[in-house]
Amino acid sequence: EVQLVESGGGLVQPGGSLRLACAASGFAFVGSAMSWVRQTPTKRLEWVASIDGYGGYTTYADSVKGRFTISRDNAKNTLYLQMNNLKPEDTGVYSCKNTDTRGRGTQVTVSS
Repeated sequence: EVQLVESGGGLVQPGGSLRLACAASGFAFVGSAMSWVRQTPTKRLEWVASIDGYGGYTTYADSVKGRFTISRDNAKNTLYLQMNNLKPEDTGVYSCKNTDTRGRGTQVTVSS
Protein backbone atom coordinates (compact mmCIF):
# COMPACT_ATOMS: atom_id res chain seq x y z
CA GLU A 1 0.00 0.00 0.00
CA VAL A 2 1.32 3.40 -0.99
CA GLN A 3 1.70 5.71 2.00
CA LEU A 4 2.69 9.37 1.93
CA VAL A 5 2.81 11.01 5.36
CA GLU A 6 3.55 14.72 5.66
CA SER A 7 4.87 16.56 8.70
CA GLY A 8 6.34 19.91 9.69
CA GLY A 9 3.42 22.26 9.23
CA GLY A 10 2.36 24.88 11.75
CA LEU A 11 1.61 28.52 12.43
CA VAL A 12 4.30 31.00 11.39
CA GLN A 13 4.50 34.77 11.05
CA PRO A 14 4.97 36.41 7.65
CA GLY A 15 8.63 36.27 6.69
CA GLY A 16 9.17 33.09 8.66
CA SER A 17 10.30 29.64 7.54
CA LEU A 18 9.11 26.06 7.75
CA ARG A 19 10.49 22.76 6.51
CA LEU A 20 8.01 20.12 5.47
CA ALA A 21 8.82 16.43 5.16
CA CYS A 22 7.01 13.59 3.42
CA ALA A 23 7.78 10.01 4.39
CA ALA A 24 7.08 7.63 1.52
CA SER A 25 6.54 3.88 1.54
CA GLY A 26 4.86 1.13 -0.44
CA PHE A 27 6.32 1.99 -3.83
CA ALA A 28 9.67 2.49 -5.55
CA PHE A 29 10.50 5.97 -4.23
CA VAL A 30 13.93 6.03 -5.85
CA GLY A 31 13.37 7.02 -9.45
CA SER A 32 9.82 8.28 -8.90
CA ALA A 33 9.15 11.93 -9.65
CA MET A 34 7.46 13.66 -6.71
CA SER A 35 5.57 16.89 -6.20
CA TRP A 36 4.20 19.17 -3.53
CA VAL A 37 0.73 20.63 -3.94
CA ARG A 38 -1.37 22.78 -1.63
CA GLN A 39 -5.06 23.30 -1.05
CA THR A 40 -5.95 26.88 -0.28
CA PRO A 41 -8.59 28.00 2.26
CA THR A 42 -10.99 28.37 -0.68
CA LYS A 43 -10.32 24.69 -1.56
CA ARG A 44 -8.41 25.45 -4.74
CA LEU A 45 -5.67 22.89 -5.41
CA GLU A 46 -2.39 24.43 -6.55
CA TRP A 47 0.78 22.79 -7.77
CA VAL A 48 3.81 24.08 -5.82
CA ALA A 49 6.93 22.23 -6.96
CA SER A 50 8.21 19.00 -8.52
CA ILE A 51 11.44 17.04 -8.48
CA ASP A 52 12.64 14.20 -10.68
CA GLY A 53 13.37 10.74 -9.36
CA TYR A 54 17.01 11.42 -8.51
CA GLY A 55 16.90 15.06 -7.42
CA GLY A 56 18.65 16.48 -10.42
CA TYR A 57 15.79 18.51 -11.84
CA THR A 58 13.32 20.74 -10.04
CA THR A 59 10.51 23.04 -11.12
CA TYR A 60 8.47 25.60 -9.20
CA ALA A 61 5.28 27.58 -9.45
CA ASP A 62 6.00 31.23 -10.14
CA SER A 63 4.38 32.19 -6.84
CA VAL A 64 7.01 30.31 -4.80
CA LYS A 65 10.08 30.52 -7.02
CA GLY A 66 13.06 31.88 -5.12
CA ARG A 67 11.44 31.22 -1.73
CA PHE A 68 10.76 27.47 -1.68
CA THR A 69 13.17 24.60 -2.30
CA ILE A 70 12.11 21.03 -3.01
CA SER A 71 14.59 18.24 -2.29
CA ARG A 72 14.72 14.54 -1.54
CA ASP A 73 16.77 11.99 0.37
CA ASN A 74 16.44 8.74 -1.52
CA ALA A 75 18.30 6.84 1.20
CA LYS A 76 15.52 7.80 3.63
CA ASN A 77 12.59 7.67 1.17
CA THR A 78 11.78 11.23 2.18
CA LEU A 79 10.75 14.32 0.26
CA TYR A 80 11.25 17.83 1.65
CA LEU A 81 10.00 21.35 1.06
CA GLN A 82 11.97 24.22 2.57
CA MET A 83 9.79 27.31 2.69
CA ASN A 84 11.35 30.70 3.39
CA ASN A 85 9.95 34.23 3.47
CA LEU A 86 6.46 32.87 3.92
CA LYS A 87 3.49 35.03 2.99
CA PRO A 88 -0.15 34.90 4.13
CA GLU A 89 -1.13 33.65 0.66
CA ASP A 90 1.01 30.56 1.27
CA THR A 91 -1.55 29.37 3.83
CA GLY A 92 -3.01 25.98 3.02
CA VAL A 93 -2.81 22.23 3.43
CA TYR A 94 0.40 20.98 1.85
CA SER A 95 0.50 17.46 0.44
CA CYS A 96 3.10 15.41 -1.34
CA LYS A 97 2.18 13.23 -4.28
CA ASN A 98 3.55 10.75 -6.73
CA THR A 99 1.84 9.97 -10.03
CA ASP A 100 -1.17 8.28 -8.48
CA THR A 101 -1.43 9.11 -4.80
CA ARG A 102 -1.61 12.25 -2.65
CA GLY A 103 -1.00 12.29 1.08
CA ARG A 104 -3.44 13.72 3.60
CA GLY A 105 -1.35 16.82 4.08
CA THR A 106 -0.06 19.12 6.80
CA GLN A 107 -1.55 22.52 7.62
CA VAL A 108 0.55 25.63 7.09
CA THR A 109 -0.84 28.91 8.40
CA VAL A 110 0.98 32.19 7.81
CA SER A 111 -0.44 34.94 9.97
CA SER A 112 0.64 37.68 12.32
